[in-house]
Amino acid sequence: MTHHIHDHALFAAEALSPELFQAIERQGALEPWTPPHTEFPVSLCRSVAGQQLSVKAAASIWARVQTLSDQADGLLDAFHPDQHDVLRQCGLSGAKVKTLIAIAEARREGWLETAPLRALTPQARSDRLVEIWGVGRWTADMANIFYFGEADIWPDGDVTARKTLEKLTSKRRKTLRTAARFAPYRSYLARYMWRHADAPPDA
Repeated sequence: MTHHIHDHALFAAEALSPELFQAIERQGALEPWTPPHTEFPVSLCRSVAGQQLSVKAAASIWARVQTLSDQADGLLDAFHPDQHDVLRQCGLSGAKVKTLIAIAEARREGWLETAPLRALTPQARSDRLVEIWGVGRWTADMANIFYFGEADIWPDGDVTARKTLEKLTSKRRKTLRTAARFAPYRSYLARYMWRHADAPPDA
């Protein structure tokens, strides 16, 4: 299946620019999506905690957050307003702490059950997630791609994906329109762009 997606991406890229075609061709077929084992609200909290941080910094902060609970699934029980200062000491900003507490509250109210969320369309799922304080479209897109395994999400709010696609095509062309050429596998286009951005300069 991933080889079929790779061929589809190459076909779309060939009509857009040689640079984009070469970037995708160089990477080969991507690994198939693997469902995570973490409870969705915990995964959502980790995504929020790691926003705008390097992978190393995000992992360090999340490791400190995890010490608040002995069990991953019970971690959100520690996210209460009276734990605000404790969470801040883990390295989280005040806004991120407020968002984690809001996610924990949504989970306690039954908003974040995985099965009902999985039954929704990606757009409807995003619309529900962004009702939570501090959860934006970028976070919802990441949830759709990496937790629910949606194949056709283009996260235009992701600076790295958008800027990389612009660099490989044209800044004058809207990335939403460019990404539309890769439907129904736009999530894979995003993954190609992230991997290209992380590749060594001589790769």
